[in-house]
Amino acid sequence: MILVKSKSEIELMKKSGEVLAAVHQKVKESVCPGITTLDLDRIVEELIKKNGAAPSFKGYKGLPGSIDYPASICASVNNEVVHGIPGLRELKNGDIISVDIGVYLNGYHADAARTIPVGKVSPEAEKLIEVTKQSFYEGIKNAVHGNRIIDISSAVQEYVERNGFSVVREYVGHGIGTEMHEAPQIPNYRTRERGPRLQAGMTLAVEPMVNAGDYFVKLLDNKWTVVTADGSLSAHYENTIVVTHGAPEILTEL
Repeated sequence: MILVKSKSEIELMKKSGEVLAAVHQKVKESVCPGITTLDLDRIVEELIKKNGAAPSFKGYKGLPGSIDYPASICASVNNEVVHGIPGLRELKNGDIISVDIGVYLNGYHADAARTIPVGKVSPEAEKLIEVTKQSFYEGIKNAVHGNRIIDISSAVQEYVERNGFSVVREYVGHGIGTEMHEAPQIPNYRTRERGPRLQAGMTLAVEPMVNAGDYFVKLLDNKWTVVTADGSLSAHYENTIVVTHGAPEILTEL
């Protein structure tokens, strides 16, 4: 069942989104050669808690046989698509890092991801980051009351492929609210199903994951981290939005 949020619920989600937007700004300021992904995780967790919120991801249940997610962020470097577990890896000049963060405040979640260049990166990496970000905005142009999920999905795919990249199939966007993952699923590519009709008040996490090479991915032995099958770079951009009768409202931007 797809939940349509009331005005009061959306106001609560805005509070979560405001905290998350500020946290992402701090991450952007902190990313530099020499910092570890664990350093970034500690910075994020401290700031989330300072704002009276909790990290949505920490302790999240994964696939059977996997550990509960052990960190406050997903830190995916270079060919890692999503769910990179923070550790002692030091970022170096030329890397790109996708940082996905969830915030839980007053009973509601917000979810957003950004891909950040580390120092000076290649022109291909710069283009990948920018195309991934813009594909999100192309997609949400269609996140309007009366449209369907496929309208978002098609716009994302068309923009990405027009720019020479590919969209990941196995992982998709989702509804969000009192639960981190709610219905509906939001693919970043055209499917045979048109998907449900959008209604004002739906809250969605739209999140293109874009590879520089093929769209095929594989899951590492830790049963969390997903990497590109061909070793190519990957980028991720996500915001939590509210569907309206006009342009959607983005809850996780400053």
